Formats: sequence, structure tokens, C-alpha cells
Amino acid sequence: MEELRIFLNSLSSDEQRMFACECGTSIGYLRKALSKGQVLGASLCVLIERASNGEVTRQQLRPFDWMNIWPELEDTKTLTQPLSRSLIHDNQA
Repeated sequence: MEELRIFLNSLSSDEQRMFACECGTSIGYLRKALSKGQVLGASLCVLIERASNGEVTRQQLRPFDWMNIWPELEDTKTLTQPLSRSLIHDNQA
């Protein structure tokens, strides 16, 4: 969950709100979950991974049980490092 905290802190307040909206939640909920060490639901983890363009992964959000929820990701377990934003941006240009 530290990856999510770092990611959120890298965003402006407006970007945080837009990110949370893309995930179908609020920034308040995400901050509360982070502060309490709450385990996020599987569907929210997928939305976070997508909205963060892979900077925060399902494996990072649920390190102890992701392989039970998403067994198809087993082959990608070594690929849990996020892509840098500059690399993503360079590839889109």
C-alpha cells in the first residue's frame, strides 16, 4: 500500500480527486484506507492499477493473496515494478 501512498502524494489535489473518481471512489476513502492499513477490494485494486497506468499494481496492493484472486498474473509476478511516467509518456509521443 506504500506504493499507493507515494503515487497519490505525487499528484496535485485536483489530480488526486480525478484519480479517485476514475477508480469509482473518493480521495477521502483512499486516504482513510491507507491510514488504517485496510485491505482494498479486488475490483478497486484493478481500477487503481488501470487508473495509475500500472504505477500501482494489484500485486503491490494485495501482496499476500493476489495470486489467489488473479492466478493468471502468476507469470507476471516478477513484473511488479511500475513503469516510470517518463517512459510511458515517451512511448505515447
